[in-house]
Amino acid sequence: MAEDTQYHMDIQGMTCTDCERHVGKALEGIGASAVRANFRRGEAIFWAPPQFSFDRAREAVQAAGYHPRGIRELEATDVKAMGHDEEVDYELVVIGSGSAAFAAAIEARGAGARVAMIERGTLGGTCVNIGCVPSKTLLRASDIHHRAVQNPFRGLATHATPPDLATVVAEKDALVEHLRQKKYADLIPAYDIDLISGEAEFLDPQRIRVGDRIITGGRYIIATGARPRIPTIPGLEQVSYLTSTSALNLTTIPHHLIVVGSGYIALELGQLFRHWGSQVTLIQRSPTLMPAYDEEVRSVVAEMLLDAGIEVIPSARYERVEERGAEKFVHLTLGGSPRVVRGDALLVATGRDPNTEALNLSAAGVAMGTQNEPLFDDQLQTSNPRVYVAGDVTLGPQFVYVAAYEGKVAAQNALELGGRPIPLDLDVVPAVTFTQPALAKVGLTQVEADRLGLSVKTSVLPLEAVPRALANRDTRGVIKLVAEADTGRIRGAQVVAENAGDVIYAATLAVKHGLTVKDLTETMAPYLTMTEGLKLAALTFDKDVNKLSCCAG
Repeated sequence: MAEDTQYHMDIQGMTCTDCERHVGKALEGIGASAVRANFRRGEAIFWAPPQFSFDRAREAVQAAGYHPRGIRELEATDVKAMGHDEEVDYELVVIGSGSAAFAAAIEARGAGARVAMIERGTLGGTCVNIGCVPSKTLLRASDIHHRAVQNPFRGLATHATPPDLATVVAEKDALVEHLRQKKYADLIPAYDIDLISGEAEFLDPQRIRVGDRIITGGRYIIATGARPRIPTIPGLEQVSYLTSTSALNLTTIPHHLIVVGSGYIALELGQLFRHWGSQVTLIQRSPTLMPAYDEEVRSVVAEMLLDAGIEVIPSARYERVEERGAEKFVHLTLGGSPRVVRGDALLVATGRDPNTEALNLSAAGVAMGTQNEPLFDDQLQTSNPRVYVAGDVTLGPQFVYVAAYEGKVAAQNALELGGRPIPLDLDVVPAVTFTQPALAKVGLTQVEADRLGLSVKTSVLPLEAVPRALANRDTRGVIKLVAEADTGRIRGAQVVAENAGDVIYAATLAVKHGLTVKDLTETMAPYLTMTEGLKLAALTFDKDVNKLSCCAG
């Protein structure tokens, strides 16, 4: 007896879950089974017997009020048979529920795979709960407060009362709850994903345990994220300190915030509390601030911090930390001399550690790195061919958009969608630090290009040459472009400016698609936008832009 076949139908006109049910009923009424309609993807996936009529299927969907656009048989490359003899509970099991996890699950569901998502805590991962959303909300609030206290326009007498942090934090929490529901929780039933609550632990290379349930997955994706790294400093474990998570819930303003670390999280949170009125001291082991940027950019950032009244202590050796009452004391050695930094709040912002400790990855046969991160190849596959990774747990670029991209790639490779492996491509990843002014980069710096042996030319444009900055009465910043010396192809950009995160997207397109300096100079840029600075920086390769009229190129 011939077996049923799985089909995919493109359908237009579905707008909600009720539409999905109507389509399912229509198809089941003519002999289809296991119908999974998805209004967001405009599709229905179903099983049907050999005598199934495509014409009747189209007529049934049309009679239900929708518009079929094509039916095709799902090939083995859409959802592979996984290559195992034993039955599996799910074709794909995703451990974690952040952006990487959801991107993977949605991609797999689009191919018709049965998907389980396992979450041990709060749904949604770092970004929406304790990362991007809450931090950028509070950064915006603190910037508005700071501008009211100190604005650059003569003739404007603005002022601000002390901030009510309890109310600001409550507003932040309400936004987080709203987005968690809308962008995560509501998608679980919409995509028909099985959400399983509990701690996942591998029993062997094929099975995991969640509570009292044992699950066999065809493939697994580890998307468990990362947490703040706590450095080994004598006395730190006995001191009450803040992390990037708990700092966002403070409802009182510290008098003096000491920050251990000086990376992007340290800069953002340091400026956040400085704008609230705290004294802020950043301490770093490295002699160089923001070493991933070129010197011209680093010097602007250093000047920005100095002007803001934020002290940066470089080349520090931590001796010990102690707490006396409400005071914290950080004992340092600087160039052979002792120094003690005293404050009433201590923030640890020294990087991230992967969340792998409970997974028992040794039982799964997954090789681990020196920081307990799963090791993986350029297809995001670990040493266990069933297990893939995605997101912050990889300790790659810690950005939500990278996590989502990796989740999609991991699902495609795990389920062998498309018929050929997709290599991970992180050559063009924009990075933004949301200070004021903001700091952003994409592609190669001059130092990186030199290290690779590339012959490059550079342009450096101070922000006082950008009309938007002059109109804003804030010329703190710089734009630097790195281009190939012979072809003029743009290989990298660095921006310190208000809205640098918006500007860097245009630069990302230029780097990704191989645009040249000439392409930028011959493209019209809207006047009195910060993005115009990219064109002006390109013009700077050959001209003195200070001797051009407005908009002249």
